[in-house]
Amino acid sequence: MFRKLCICAAGLLVTANVALASPASQAGDRKDFQVAKDIAKTVQRYTQFTIFDDVSATVKDGVVVLTGKVTMPYKRDDLEKRIAKVDGVRSVSDQIGVLPVSQFDDELRYRIARSIYNNSNFWNYAIMPNPPIHIVVEHGRVTLTGVVQSNVDRMLARSLATQFGALSVTNALKTDAEVGDDVAKSQ
Repeated sequence: MFRKLCICAAGLLVTANVALASPASQAGDRKDFQVAKDIAKTVQRYTQFTIFDDVSATVKDGVVVLTGKVTMPYKRDDLEKRIAKVDGVRSVSDQIGVLPVSQFDDELRYRIARSIYNNSNFWNYAIMPNPPIHIVVEHGRVTLTGVVQSNVDRMLARSLATQFGALSVTNALKTDAEVGDDVAKSQ
């Protein structure tokens, strides 16, 4: 039986499928867990990864599946190359989508980002090297991803994002507690 283990690092959710079987498989499980942590660090250290990009990774037996959306094709390619070099990665399946070029989407991204990160409730997030709230805009549809400290922050971020004429706003933010619960359930 496999369980998913989520590692959240500055808005990046990395999942490692961990087997709950024999002691012999535990060495491989730890390896997947460590690979997942190393992938999270690799993405965090990629200087072109912004709050307008969202990438998730799933690790199972050293096989990594990347999903999400980025604003430029070179980011997808760079991330795939960097993650392929992580120790313990056997192969990478890159399923990251590239967001279309759109002046409307760009303006919407910047307006929402300013609204959220200029709000005094989010100043502690804004000063982080990798702010954890990500704003993905595709064809006027907004998705908020990442991790916040509380449900109040999650609801406030959604409220701030809805005031700029987006066709829809999907709130996929998780709280620290929810991520912690996911990790506890997987162990």
